[in-house]
Amino acid sequence: MSRTTAFLGLGAMGAPMAAHLARHARETGGRALVWNRTGARADAHAREHGSESVTLPDAAQADVIFSCLPTSREVDEVLTGLEGGLRPGTVWVDCTSGHPEAARRQSARLSERGVTFLDAPVSGGTAGAQAGTLTVMVGGDAAALEGVRADLAFAGKVVHVGGVGAGFAVKAVNNALLAVNLWAAGEGLAALARAGVDVAPALEVINASSGRSNASENLIGQRVLTREFPVTFQLGLLAKDAGIAADVVRAAGASAPVLMQAEALFRAAATVVGAGEDHTAALRLVEQMNDKEIR
Repeated sequence: MSRTTAFLGLGAMGAPMAAHLARHARETGGRALVWNRTGARADAHAREHGSESVTLPDAAQADVIFSCLPTSREVDEVLTGLEGGLRPGTVWVDCTSGHPEAARRQSARLSERGVTFLDAPVSGGTAGAQAGTLTVMVGGDAAALEGVRADLAFAGKVVHVGGVGAGFAVKAVNNALLAVNLWAAGEGLAALARAGVDVAPALEVINASSGRSNASENLIGQRVLTREFPVTFQLGLLAKDAGIAADVVRAAGASAPVLMQAEALFRAAATVVGAGEDHTAALRLVEQMNDKEIR
């Protein structure tokens, strides 16, 4: 079906996601609009991928609006810029790792204009965004999701997880678990290093045993042991997500002391190591605490 999509936010995740929308538009005879706060980035995307660079108000003409921004605060800002031109029947799919409470507020605000809001954060990193294999966890109206499912050209798996805000809640808890696994593996390896154990073969054993995780299998060996720490997901953003997970725990009246501690540890790491560093650089704080590099 031919229709117009708009993608707002062309960062490390958004740019490749929008590229898949542009490809899908070519295949279906539709249009793929793109907007970025830095207009030159949208212009470059249009040249490279065949999307159409537009102003923010012009993006309101889209049938489906996607956003992928740093936080819910930025979503509020672009919503204000688009609000006057939005058309009833439009679906807004927010792929930001946002806050569940913000999702409910934004959904209510958009519904007054006949626009349906879906919180649809993604998992899979920049590699998944480039390959078009992202996992999308969606909160909001299930029927609205079915209506736009074919437009999620960047997705390998799409799961409806509940009402408005549920997608953001699942993403926050997922990322808090990433933080827990990363930090715990770092502590264990730092202790082994202090004990005189060779870290690389120790990690090989862990990855063939019950202590393995995505962090140990795909992050620590490639980023920490090599000392490369390529920035694909900023430490400050993981600290933010761990904070959202802590808010989810508090709002639910749940007991999750490990998740709550993850927020404190990663906020400290972002302060000491640097919020703009890769999230795996949090283990530099573990190294400082142990006076030993994990290598």
